[in-house]
Amino acid sequence: MVFLFPLVKLLDDSDSASTPLFARATTVLNSGQRLNPGRGSSSEQRTSVFPSARSSWCPRSSCLRPITLDTSDPTSVTSHSIHLGLLNACSIGNKSFSLNDLISRENMDIMCITETWQKEEEFIHLNELCPTGFAVHGKPRPHRGGGGLAFVHKEDYICKVIPSQDYSSFESQMVKVGTLHPLYCVVVYRPPGSAAAFLKDFSDFLSSIIKLEPVLILGDFNLHVDSTSSPYAMEFLSLTEAFNLVQHVSLPTHRKGHILDLVFALGLDISNVSVIDVHMSDHCLVSCDLHFSLEPKLLKVRSQRRIITANTAERFSVLFDPPPFTNGSSVDDLIQCFDDHCVMVLDQVAPVKVNLSTQKKACPWINEHILSFKRLCRKTERLWKSTNLEVHRLHLRDLISSYNKMVENARSNYIRQLVAANKKNPKVLFDTINSFICPAAPVTPVFIEADSHAFLNFFADKIKKLKDNMPPPQCGASAAAEPISSLWSTFEPVTLADALALVNKTKLSSCSCSSDVIPCRLFPEVLEAVGPSVTEMINLSLSSGVFPNAFKHAIVEPLLKKGGLDPADRNSYRPISKLPFLSKILEKVVCNQLSSYLDQYNLFDKFQSGFRKHHSTETALLKVSSDIMMSADSGSCTVLVLLDLSSAFDTVDHQVLLCRLRDHVGLSGSVLQWFTSYLSGRSFCVSINQVKSESMNLASGVPQGSVLGPILFLLYLLPLGNIIQRFKDVSYHLYADDIQLYCSFKPDGIQKLDSFFHCLAEIKQWLSKNSLQLNADKTETLIFAPDVSIPGIKQYLGDLGQSAKSSLRNLGVFFDKDMSLAEHCKQLTRNCFFQLRKISKLRKMVSFNDLELIIHAFVSSRLDYCNSLFSCLNKKELSRLQLVQNSAARILTRTNRWTRISPILKELHWLPVSYRVNFKILVLTFRALHDQAPSYIRDLLQPYSPVRALRSADQNLLKVPRTRFKTRGARSFQAVAPRLWNDLPLSLRSVVTVDTFKSQLKTFLFSQAFA
Repeated sequence: MVFLFPLVKLLDDSDSASTPLFARATTVLNSGQRLNPGRGSSSEQRTSVFPSARSSWCPRSSCLRPITLDTSDPTSVTSHSIHLGLLNACSIGNKSFSLNDLISRENMDIMCITETWQKEEEFIHLNELCPTGFAVHGKPRPHRGGGGLAFVHKEDYICKVIPSQDYSSFESQMVKVGTLHPLYCVVVYRPPGSAAAFLKDFSDFLSSIIKLEPVLILGDFNLHVDSTSSPYAMEFLSLTEAFNLVQHVSLPTHRKGHILDLVFALGLDISNVSVIDVHMSDHCLVSCDLHFSLEPKLLKVRSQRRIITANTAERFSVLFDPPPFTNGSSVDDLIQCFDDHCVMVLDQVAPVKVNLSTQKKACPWINEHILSFKRLCRKTERLWKSTNLEVHRLHLRDLISSYNKMVENARSNYIRQLVAANKKNPKVLFDTINSFICPAAPVTPVFIEADSHAFLNFFADKIKKLKDNMPPPQCGASAAAEPISSLWSTFEPVTLADALALVNKTKLSSCSCSSDVIPCRLFPEVLEAVGPSVTEMINLSLSSGVFPNAFKHAIVEPLLKKGGLDPADRNSYRPISKLPFLSKILEKVVCNQLSSYLDQYNLFDKFQSGFRKHHSTETALLKVSSDIMMSADSGSCTVLVLLDLSSAFDTVDHQVLLCRLRDHVGLSGSVLQWFTSYLSGRSFCVSINQVKSESMNLASGVPQGSVLGPILFLLYLLPLGNIIQRFKDVSYHLYADDIQLYCSFKPDGIQKLDSFFHCLAEIKQWLSKNSLQLNADKTETLIFAPDVSIPGIKQYLGDLGQSAKSSLRNLGVFFDKDMSLAEHCKQLTRNCFFQLRKISKLRKMVSFNDLELIIHAFVSSRLDYCNSLFSCLNKKELSRLQLVQNSAARILTRTNRWTRISPILKELHWLPVSYRVNFKILVLTFRALHDQAPSYIRDLLQPYSPVRALRSADQNLLKVPRTRFKTRGARSFQAVAPRLWNDLPLSLRSVVTVDTFKSQLKTFLFSQAFA
């Protein structure tokens, strides 16, 4: 891997003399001592730097960084001077913008900060202090406040945090800078405490890194190493000398006159050590130059795009003349002719422009008032330099604090105006919010061109290794299919209106692909001009049974899965597959017709809830949990097993899938021919910054990033349900490739598990014959039974009993052995309060309405996820969730904790948590009664039919099942839903449309909650 560094601007003597802001102090306050001049300084005494008015920080548009491409020699290195700073900030919370400007103005390459006082999982202030072009690695003090470390570096440096042992007497963070010839940098903060314990721990630490070189150890050690009367300080220096560490700071770094902040080096040349009072804390800034061999400067990548203006669409529509299509043309000929004609027109109205790297822009919220205040600070700084009076120093420090608040307020106003100007584009709001509350994305390595080919082979080899461990697939290896009473042999042609409607419903932001001839953002605007040609191409593809070859090639872009992963490890990347926009339009046409056919003849697996209309994870879990609770109510025990498949979508065998479409679905004629063409001849390449690898064929798997891929996978699994249904004692539920099996039995009927074992064996055999691999390591088991029965059941389960847990995560909800959801409530409460702590920092930056939107997106959505299962929660757990909502309301309205919450919730028109649970249950009940929910939910509800003629016979009531235990069956959906439904007024139960029902139901529940 190659790391390339930007050139550092050096200041000459004239710059230093004329611009005191660029100077660094060579005297400690009130000490009168002259220090070594820093890099680029003049020979005259240098003054303390005040932060720049130009903060380079700006919101990131995404938490995922694009990969940087380089074409230079990865083995070459160059001598480079790294300008490094060390500062004990005594909390970054009230000085993040001043630190941001300090890093920029001092031309720091690396900045090490101690005592950040950062809390765990809070990144707002870390993001604020990080200038544009920099990255930050923070390490908060665990489990208590204070302390904390931060390592800020230019993005051109590839820095990796090295895990190291934690010690009780000091905090440390080790970072490896570079890869070919790395520098190991260790930031240390020792809080006041036992010096003897510190010396022992630090000795152990030095012993653990003895093999590393070069090494830089720096930080606040809280030892007076300048005092010969301190025995611990002298012993500490002797210890470092024993390890050949050289200490480079010789002047006081604390305002009271002692050397506390130290810089130790081994195998490293350090010069220009300076101590600078920056008036941010009681510690001074220590800066120095590291002379180190690094990889060459980063070469910027040129990208190209078409320049689209306001009149581009109009000009395109005027010039676009539909190319003549002859009757004998194939669909590939039509598409090639269409693409060529579009390119010709676009070259005239929107020529391709090569984008060069641009200079970083100053922050837009820096106005003339801030710059004027900045000049006042400079003037005060010069005054303090000339008088060296304490009153002037204190005045300067107050001005710095005011400047930090001024920049913060200006930034808040700018963000508020930006969001207000983009009310119709929520992406602007959430991108801005993410730039505050999400950790900075890790800096990716600089990949050379060969890495695109390496990624290609890496992604392909992962599937190849799985396929190599599987036996050859068998096309007939499926449960006996029932005779197909229907056959689908021809597609219905589409009209121009159908095509236009599909395009208008498509989310363009997720469909962009570099292989698109017409850019996605332009396509809807020129749709009337190109619509007839597109419709003709779609209909020719459907009638001829040929899927265009141009639509079979996918472009894969590697993106980091999440923050905190090693960017140099290819396993940290997720392949994002992109297909042409027109390909998705054609697939949507076919998908709509296929879905209608499957629904008409009821060909879907009844208990498959993935990728189906009116189905969701919530309906799946509601069915499973209701079955388990009703079984527990009858005195039965239940064993639940979750099966996980390895890369199931990528290992699907094409021939087996085509057999499935023919034998189980009933496709024939041109329809089956079209799907055969759709699956054959597919390929993909890897693209990094518009540089593509060679292509590679895809011999298996449903197309990733496609519209039809998910539904084809569901059809591939159709025989699996037939196999499980042969075992009467085994129930199941599927959500795409997530398989749930559960078996209920009386305590004296544990032999029913034998049938469960046989079912599992047949499932494994079927999966193996159909190119699907079961991941045994991720198979999980949960036993719902009294505590005294669990050991015996575990023993009977054998290997499955070894994977039994007290709780497990099932489609995002934690199930426990009592189905009390106590563990889920605990995790949910913790996550919501974590989000609220971050949101509370944003109140100054957004308007009331935007803040409410943020709370609903980050907190209310979590409370509402699968909350129809919360009927089993007791009052204690519900009160914990209500506390979350109360806290959210107080943050939004800025009220204190002593203010009564009911009037606040009523004013906000927020239903309390328990009523939101009832609302969700009743809406699902309404949908089930009106055929807008899965059939398995409808089967849980039975209309009330009195034995004799009563007035209640036409009241649209539901039968409430009898249950034995209030904490089991009485809390299941099967029992709760009818009770809640029957308590509704007849006028509400008689509503026909779901929107009207929701509106009237909320009004009804609102009146009950705040009566």
